[in-house]
Amino acid sequence: MASNILSHSLFLVVITMATYHISHASDPDITSDFIIPSNMNAVDGNFFTFTGMRTPLQVELPTIFNVTKASLAQFPALNGQSVSYALLQYPSGGINPPHTHPRAAELLLVIDGTLEVGLIDTTNKLYTQTLQTGDMFVFPKGLVHYQYNADAQNPATAISAFGSANAGTVSIPSTIFATSIDDGILATAFKTDIATIQKLKAGLAPKA
Repeated sequence: MASNILSHSLFLVVITMATYHISHASDPDITSDFIIPSNMNAVDGNFFTFTGMRTPLQVELPTIFNVTKASLAQFPALNGQSVSYALLQYPSGGINPPHTHPRAAELLLVIDGTLEVGLIDTTNKLYTQTLQTGDMFVFPKGLVHYQYNADAQNPATAISAFGSANAGTVSIPSTIFATSIDDGILATAFKTDIATIQKLKAGLAPKA
């Protein structure tokens, strides 16, 4: 009898811990239907509408990789809703450099063209795929990944969905080489010389 009680107690503890982990693996739950910003007294249908994708989809594609986000910063109605989007536009040869999203997985849908995509897991194994129009690919939360338009003639367009209103983006090249990490530290870490590090930093410096 005591053994059964102990077994059931352990089972409940495990279930509770698992539920706690799952419930805290995404945006916090809210206790209302939606969250009205503090600078608003009331909202109407416009509050739940985002029109920021209209222009990028109607004008000529950019000559460099471009991201148009519909996340918490651009679309306040997403607060507490655990979802956001991004429109990704790639010219021929365009690349979305290696990066991570620390707070959400990403589900990418190619809506025009083709893309080479890849992700790296925590064992440093690389997974790659060539996506056609209509294909989807999931990038697990926190893992390094990239997208590249290898087509020399045609642009590509994709839409990404995130399981967070504020997924966050950590660009690997910019985080490493466009911040103030000491050149000597980077040279040692990458087993190269300071001149090479400075050249990499210069290539990532904002254009004047």
